[in-house]
Amino acid sequence: ILKTLNSWFWWENIWMPINCTWAHFVDRDGLVFPKPHQLYATIPYALVLLIIRFFSERYVAIPLAKALGIKNVRRVKPQPNPVLESYFRECSKHPSQSEIQGLAKKCNCTVRLVEKWFRRRRNLEIPTVLRKFQEAFWRFSFYLTSSIAGFIFLYDKPWFYDIWQTWVGYPFQSLLPSQYWYYMAEISFYWSLLFTLGIDNKRKADFLAHVVHHLAAIGLMSGSWCGNYVRLGTLVIFVHDTADFWLEAAKMFNYARWEKTCNMLFIIFSIAFFITRIILFPFWILRATLYQPTYYSTTPVIAYFLFNGQLLILQGLHLYWGYLIFKILRRFIFLK
Repeated sequence: ILKTLNSWFWWENIWMPINCTWAHFVDRDGLVFPKPHQLYATIPYALVLLIIRFFSERYVAIPLAKALGIKNVRRVKPQPNPVLESYFRECSKHPSQSEIQGLAKKCNCTVRLVEKWFRRRRNLEIPTVLRKFQEAFWRFSFYLTSSIAGFIFLYDKPWFYDIWQTWVGYPFQSLLPSQYWYYMAEISFYWSLLFTLGIDNKRKADFLAHVVHHLAAIGLMSGSWCGNYVRLGTLVIFVHDTADFWLEAAKMFNYARWEKTCNMLFIIFSIAFFITRIILFPFWILRATLYQPTYYSTTPVIAYFLFNGQLLILQGLHLYWGYLIFKILRRFIFLK
């Protein structure tokens, strides 16, 4: 069954234009093509990024936070109590008064002690400001590094200025070393974010949107790698990363209570977000993926619909986040 599913998944009519086979993508005459099995390397690369994250958060983010005036608040742990811990995990983190009284009788202690235990236990679930700063610092570091590297990799490429060049010579476009490492770093980064979802600061408002975004990003980049849509893929990555590091910088200064700096950075982020994701992404990237391929092939392959479907999902997330950003800006401008 697995062998049959594998043959269906790699059916050539899904991934490449008509009259092309996987045999055409064997490296030859100086041409190097992306290979699906190379994506397995993103898992160990993600583990390497987690190690880098650990050291950067510990030895760079913490001293920086102290320099900005952020203190490490140590929360008091409640006394070990298996009965209350079991109730906290399996039943409720906010028991009613009658439930507290029942737990007090069961543990042979006062109601006040049970209330105090639950209050301290709930506080342990709330990430400290220092922990939030560390996460923001890691994301800021990666997005800034990725944006700089992306510009260095792309500024001398013709498709960075003329979007039509992304399709010239397709699908036989040679893979550059810079494109390989750009892709590997980005996919590995989103894998690492998925691996740490359980321990990172949980966002109540858009947690599900972040999960969908990470999965869509990994699926889209992996699919574009297999179909050799690498030129367009690098443009998509660059457009996304150039706005994100401004947001993470604003968060860092917000945690440090540098209000004016935070406000200025958030305004810059908002401008960058609307330019890159509300204007450039739909009218530059989506135009290149939806409209321009019809000039190169009269029979779009299945991958054409799969990739564009994922890109449209991303654009839907952009509109959702753009709405949230607009609400914050409106409050900032009109309500001070």
